Amino acid sequence: METSMPRWSDYTTGARIKILRGKDIRQSDLAEMTGLSLPTIQQAEQDKRLTLQTLLLIADALRVDTSVILGQQAPRRAMEHDDRTVMRTLSQTVHDVAAGILPDTVTAPSLETLTASSQRLWKLYWNGKYVEAGSLAAPLLAETAARLHDQPADEQSGTWGLLADGYRLAAYVANLMGSRDLAYAAIGHAQHAAAKAADSLRTALVMSGRSWVYLRDARLPEALRLAEQAATDIEPRFSKATTGELVAYGSHINFAAVVASRMKDKERVKDYLSQSHATGARMGKEAREHGTVFGPVTATTQAVGINVALGQSGKALSLMKDINPDHEAALSSAARHRYAMDKAMAQADAKMWDTSLDTLESALLDAPEWARHQALPSIIVQKVGKASTSRLRRVSKLIGVAAPGADSFQPATTSTAL
Repeated sequence: METSMPRWSDYTTGARIKILRGKDIRQSDLAEMTGLSLPTIQQAEQDKRLTLQTLLLIADALRVDTSVILGQQAPRRAMEHDDRTVMRTLSQTVHDVAAGILPDTVTAPSLETLTASSQRLWKLYWNGKYVEAGSLAAPLLAETAARLHDQPADEQSGTWGLLADGYRLAAYVANLMGSRDLAYAAIGHAQHAAAKAADSLRTALVMSGRSWVYLRDARLPEALRLAEQAATDIEPRFSKATTGELVAYGSHINFAAVVASRMKDKERVKDYLSQSHATGARMGKEAREHGTVFGPVTATTQAVGINVALGQSGKALSLMKDINPDHEAALSSAARHRYAMDKAMAQADAKMWDTSLDTLESALLDAPEWARHQALPSIIVQKVGKASTSRLRRVSKLIGVAAPGADSFQPATTSTAL
């Protein structure tokens, strides 16, 4: 009989504080962070005494809502203390900038400087350095807003476009971190800024970004409608299309295929993948434009994950045979690691237990910081129930979950891994 895994609300308040504190923050550290005595922290973790004032101070130090400590809502997956600090700062900045509130110390760099900074942040994002990108997105948003404030109205379109990009980056980081409210807010502000920029391409990029937020929130029909509309609005004439236009269209139509695969709509998937491959073939190589990456290798590797989502592991394994290490080297770091997850999932579905864990373990060791913000590793571990016990425990330890059957948090599901 399979052992059920406790929910977050099943832990005591003291146990939840200890889990949130993690291995990097000692009780004495938490005492110093809160200004409370060590015995007070110990009593709280032993469920002996927890006053409202103590609760508020601990919640603030651990960068979580009091409702998380009380078990009324679960903590965001893979959020460590530093992550929560970054997300709180990013949230405050997104809301303050949208309200026109800027720090007194902020300066207004040139449009060229802001453009270069934005490009660097997107590069960090596509290399899987989400926390670092999120930490730098906050000052970028404030500086871009300051630039906008200093410009005449008829010179603002370019800056509005960069502000849209900054909000979209904030939404992407928030979405990956499971901060759904911030993701919705940031993508809404990005939509407003893109409209102010009168930039149809940025409007489509924001629309696709909103689709991704909907997807991770399991609003699949709405996500598909937006993804389709975003792709249709920017479909180029291949004979005259620029590289940037092809990158944008290819990534959009590919994402529409991803959403359709979650809805098990095989006909739509087939149509969209055909257009995705055609766009990649037209490009001939990977390219990075408008905060996104696309090309023939992306089209093929994404098709692997899409077929896995459709339950067509045989087709996914067949596609994998045509992808060699040189192809993978052309991908961004995040895309390459995600492809490894899709490979491991396909192998798990095909009951290639040990091979799946080998693939997963290699990716986890290669990119531990990237991996801890992903839900797929824990899903793969839950699937691989007949592999070598020692290997299963080793991989489970790497992703911070228990092997199947042991006490742990509720496992991730296909929906939470979208």
